Amino acid sequence: MAGTMASQKPQTLIEKIWDRHVVVEEPDCPAVLYIDLHLVHEVTSPQAFQALREKKLGVRQPSRTLATTDHSVPTHDRSLPFADPLAAKQVAQLGINCREFGLPLFGLDSPYQGIVHVIGPELGATQPGMTIVCGDSHTATHGAFGALAFGIGTTEVEHVLATQCLLQRKPQTFEVRVEGQLRTGVTAKDIILALIAQIGVGGGVGCVLEYTGSAIRSLSMDERMTVCNMSIEGGAKAGLIAPDDTTFQYMAGRPFVPKGAAWDAALQEWKSLPTDNGARYDKTVTLDASRLEPMITYGTNPGMGMAITATIPRPDSLTDETSRKTLAHALEYMALEPGKPLLGHPVDVVFIGSCTNSRLSDLRAAAGILKGRKVSPKARVLVVAGSQQVKRQAEQEGLHEIFRAAGCEWREPGCSMCIAMNGDELKPGQYSVSTSNRNFEGRQGKGGRTFLASPLTAAATAIHGCITDVRTLL
Repeated sequence: MAGTMASQKPQTLIEKIWDRHVVVEEPDCPAVLYIDLHLVHEVTSPQAFQALREKKLGVRQPSRTLATTDHSVPTHDRSLPFADPLAAKQVAQLGINCREFGLPLFGLDSPYQGIVHVIGPELGATQPGMTIVCGDSHTATHGAFGALAFGIGTTEVEHVLATQCLLQRKPQTFEVRVEGQLRTGVTAKDIILALIAQIGVGGGVGCVLEYTGSAIRSLSMDERMTVCNMSIEGGAKAGLIAPDDTTFQYMAGRPFVPKGAAWDAALQEWKSLPTDNGARYDKTVTLDASRLEPMITYGTNPGMGMAITATIPRPDSLTDETSRKTLAHALEYMALEPGKPLLGHPVDVVFIGSCTNSRLSDLRAAAGILKGRKVSPKARVLVVAGSQQVKRQAEQEGLHEIFRAAGCEWREPGCSMCIAMNGDELKPGQYSVSTSNRNFEGRQGKGGRTFLASPLTAAATAIHGCITDVRTLL
């Protein structure tokens, strides 16, 4: 493969991965980029498989493709029928497609089924230095392992299935340096919400974010995945964190990870990935983790976020007319008054789940707040594990008993209320505090209104039935 020769010029992590995967790169043209791992689910793949049939093409490298059902699956008792016939058809069709094209599928009958961005890492299919794609915006999650991972469209899904390559333009490099120590009650979710509030939803356009600094290094792999997951919400193509001992300890022994001498060789290669001393980024921004508070969104995009103790901004405080109109419209949709606090605002539903915050550490954090307490009778609370493995581990620890004793619903793994599937949705006008990644109009149900927050904030809110600063419970 072209680009395997080591450059004498200091390189960033992003540049190293790019150069090692370029097949062909000509001036003023997109590069042909080799893809190491293609993740597939039931929503964005049916048209791609049909196109392969029509063109009489097969899948180029089935061993580099991994499929699961997650978006359309019900999270109620799996013995019950789907609430949505289209969702049932999508799930069935993925099974047909995987059998026909010889692809591994972690479907509803698999002990490893789950959200695609949860099972990839937990199976060890996600590895440092890889290029990873999926027909899903939040593929950036896998960047937590030092992989260049990004979402693609349906046509590109077809291209990767057929060729194991993609046409791509080299992105700019953007360092997000987070230094200092997080205070009690402040989490990885608050880091990424604070960043997006600072740079805006377009701040990372054309870039790949590389998260560096002492605060990032101190995060667990689950927490790093949360940060990288929402890079797309800042407009970036992807987010990455250089692999280190935390990464390697997480990966050791997982099913898809190399064993024996192959592990030793892989480890040596992975240790060469971090950005070289003296390498330059196209952009840099710095956050002081010690100054961060729990964050919450107030509007209709993830950039409309603030510290939970702050007040809702006034449109007339913005200098740009378009921004003023956007904020005014968002507050009208959310039925919120500028200058008022969100603390104490009633909510109807609390959702703890999604590819952002449905891993074991997220559930432990929420359970730690809910243990020995009851959720408000005014709020419905859904807890949805990210995978069957996470669900089993949580149940082995008794977390499900804590959730149920508190009055929460303990559901089967899937994307659930993040995308309002199979009845897991808000009714028009309802408010939700959600640990997911998007608060767009109607994202969690037509007319629904979403506040994004961490699992700690969500659990605290569930107890009082209104937006609560978790630090008052710690």
